[in-house]
Amino acid sequence: MHARRSPRRLGSAARISALNSHTEARSCEGVAMGDTAGLNAAKKAKKDEFYTQRVDIENELRHYKQHFKGKVVLCNCDDPRESEFFKYFTENFEKLGLKRLIATCYKSQDVDLFSQGDCERAVYQIYEGDKNGNMTVDDDEVSVRYLEGDGDFRSAECIEILKQADIVVTNPPFSLFREYVSQLVKYDKKFLIVGHQNAIKYKEVFPLIKANKIWLGYGFRGNAAYFKSRYKDVATASDHRDGMIRVSGVMWFTNLEISKRYEKLTLYKKYTPEEYPKYENFDAINVNVTADIPYDYYGAMGVPITFMDKYCPEQFEIIGVGIANLGLECGVQPYRPEHKRYRKEVQKRGAVDGDLYMMNNGEVVVPYSRILIRRKDKMS
Repeated sequence: MHARRSPRRLGSAARISALNSHTEARSCEGVAMGDTAGLNAAKKAKKDEFYTQRVDIENELRHYKQHFKGKVVLCNCDDPRESEFFKYFTENFEKLGLKRLIATCYKSQDVDLFSQGDCERAVYQIYEGDKNGNMTVDDDEVSVRYLEGDGDFRSAECIEILKQADIVVTNPPFSLFREYVSQLVKYDKKFLIVGHQNAIKYKEVFPLIKANKIWLGYGFRGNAAYFKSRYKDVATASDHRDGMIRVSGVMWFTNLEISKRYEKLTLYKKYTPEEYPKYENFDAINVNVTADIPYDYYGAMGVPITFMDKYCPEQFEIIGVGIANLGLECGVQPYRPEHKRYRKEVQKRGAVDGDLYMMNNGEVVVPYSRILIRRKDKMS
């Protein structure tokens, strides 16, 4: 019998980095904007110090293990001393069969950070596995190198590092999510990243989702996550965790194939015109809850953006999103003048052309963001 090997661990010096300096600031592991006061303040101030928990990383990554053998993984928004992404991949390097792990991070420019460091130069670290078989990430196994610039993922030298990677896995800065995704697509990279569900309707992201170039991963429990953060948490007492901030609507975005994509949604409700009213400015019915998509309706439907978590490309076709310019592009008509006037002058609300709306007893009813879909099959 072989002796059971103990779990891999980071050596003490490797844990704190050979430079003993903080290298994670506003572009490092930032979660997407949520609906808490703390996150709104963070977005306004362009602060992104939010750290993903190990349990959430493990729960998602267990579905993708087949993708990593022989691959170079890049965590380009991660301070290795703080990031659980870097720790996860070093500790599972051989198990996943990785070729190389690279982590880069923005340099410190703020004295008010988790790690009160004063590093004036950004670094990147390279790990290529356990060399001596002691199941520990030793100092001499981690190559620490200086970057010429500030470590911003958009810089020329960081783009050169990106080109070396096969798969990018991280929690990118929520204030730069659009640019981050656009860069990954430009350089044709596979990825698994954390974002907020509102990113689904971004004009830079939605066309990629519609074209089945990006989809949602397995997700966080209850579509909410807790992140280590210095920002004030305004969660209710039952949801509060010391030192953490709760963010609702958090999702994983990926272009790695997973079986979840092909799990068809079971439909059970029968269509009635009373329960599913039509929009005033687009020929489609409104569906308030994804689970209530009728099994016997084959025309266009407007569903909540949370539908994307259940989207199967073999079962549904995405027509568009009924929001502003994206809505106009897929055929949503502008407000009728009298309805726009009523919306603004009587209801005192915004009236954006391209947004879907309904009329109910003379009242303008505007549902929250709707994805326009149509059934593909008649056997679901």
